Amino acid sequence: MSVPADPRSVLRSVVASARACVEELAEEGVDAFEPLAAPAIAPASAPPRAAAAPRSTTSSGGTATVALPERPSLEEVRDVLGECRRCRLCEGRTQIVFGDGNPRAEILFVGEGPGEQEDLRGMPFCGRAGELLTSMIEKGMGVSRRDVYICNVVKCRPPGNRTPLPDEVAACRPFLDGQIQAIRPKVIVALGKPAASLLLGRDIAITKVRGTWHEYRGIPVMPTLHPAYVLRQYTPENRRLVWEDLKAALAKSREA
Repeated sequence: MSVPADPRSVLRSVVASARACVEELAEEGVDAFEPLAAPAIAPASAPPRAAAAPRSTTSSGGTATVALPERPSLEEVRDVLGECRRCRLCEGRTQIVFGDGNPRAEILFVGEGPGEQEDLRGMPFCGRAGELLTSMIEKGMGVSRRDVYICNVVKCRPPGNRTPLPDEVAACRPFLDGQIQAIRPKVIVALGKPAASLLLGRDIAITKVRGTWHEYRGIPVMPTLHPAYVLRQYTPENRRLVWEDLKAALAKSREA
C-alpha cells in the first residue's frame, strides 16, 4: 500500500518550483502579465495626438503595406521602417530592434518580439534566451551566429514581454516580409508559436507542428520550440527535439 505524501513536503516542492519559474521569467525581462483589453477610446473633445507620419503606407485586409522594391536590401527595408509609430508598441520601446546577422544568410531565424535586454541593446536574442540560441547555432549546428540572420515578428518590445496583438503583428508584418525578400534564405526557422502561426497562416500548437516542414512564399519553414520555452522546460527531451529540428534545417539549407 502506498504511503500518502507529506502535505508539507508537497507544499515546499510546489513553492520551490514556483519560485524557480518566477526567477527565470524575471531574468528574461518579464515584469507583468497584462490582461487583454479593448483599446481605450479618447473622448470626442480630446484633440488627436500627433504622431510621425508613416512612409508610403496603406492598409489592405488589416495588414499594413509599404512601398518596397521587388528585391529590397535590408538597408532599404530599415529606411522605410524609419522611427516607426504604426502601432502602440512604439510608446514603450527604448529602440527598434530590426535584426542581426548575414544579409545573405542561408538560414533565417524568426522569433516573437524583443525582450528587455534586446530593447536596451537594439539586438535580437541577446538575453538568456539569446545565449541559448547562440549556443544552439554555434555549438549544435557548427555555424557562426554572424553567418545566419535573426529577427522577430515585431520590432518593438511588447509591454511585460506579452504576446504581440494581431494589429501589432499586422503593422510590422511588411517589414518581416521585406527582410525575407532581401535575404532570400534557403530555410526559415520559426522560433515558437507566434512566429510559426504567422508564417503558417493559422493558429498552431507549437508542440504539434514542430519538426514538420512547411512553406512560406516558397521557402521551407521549420517550426521549433522557442529558446525561452526550452529554458523554462529544460529537459533532455526538449533539448533533443530542438536539436533534431535544427539539424534538419541545416541539412535542408545545404541541399543543392
